[in-house]
Amino acid sequence: MTTRPYVLLSCAMSIDGYIDDATTERLLLSNDDDLDRVDAIRAGCDAIMVGAATVRRDDPRLLVRSERRRAERVARGLPPSPVKVTVTGSGDLDPRARFFTVGDGLKLVYCPTGVVDKAREQVGAVSTVVDAGEPATPEAVVADLAGRGVTRLMVEGGGSMHRQFLTAGLADELHLVVAPFFVGDGRAPRFVGDGRFPWHPGRRARVVEVRQIGDVVLTRYALSDRCPA
Repeated sequence: MTTRPYVLLSCAMSIDGYIDDATTERLLLSNDDDLDRVDAIRAGCDAIMVGAATVRRDDPRLLVRSERRRAERVARGLPPSPVKVTVTGSGDLDPRARFFTVGDGLKLVYCPTGVVDKAREQVGAVSTVVDAGEPATPEAVVADLAGRGVTRLMVEGGGSMHRQFLTAGLADELHLVVAPFFVGDGRAPRFVGDGRFPWHPGRRARVVEVRQIGDVVLTRYALSDRCPA
């Protein structure tokens, strides 16, 4: 059996746990130094995943930004940036989104069996649409990624995607950055919603690093024995 990819979750949030505000503009939670740290982690991964809601809301590029890091990947025989991955329950994706139009690497779209035809009609010309079963599960996605040679997966959000990987026990490491302000709006999305998580008062996650990066604080949690100290 192919070993599943090492799964690293990355998230930035406000002091009160929000990952965005309720406006149509993207809320900047990180600073330049922290964004560079994230870029370095991206460069060390085989694939980067976000949920379809994040593709629609934030229109991310999901590329390695540093020219030096891109060149180092190419020198190792890798594409300049990791494979892009998204998961959609509805198949509702815009082929003009930067997820699809920016970068020449492979783009994978996982969806339930019932919306495969719709997803292929919408974005089949600009990505590879994969039937992830009914319903589509994180287990099915990581199994398929493992079969494609992905050994290290970075999940960047949003909250629903993080919750699914956490409650399924598929996360090996969590990088949680806290920005020095409050959002204070119940309409805004939080880091994760309700769920049965493997880590609770009787089973605490292990903290392996706490680091101040300018005006934000990074806490790195080990969520499995695969996470190095």
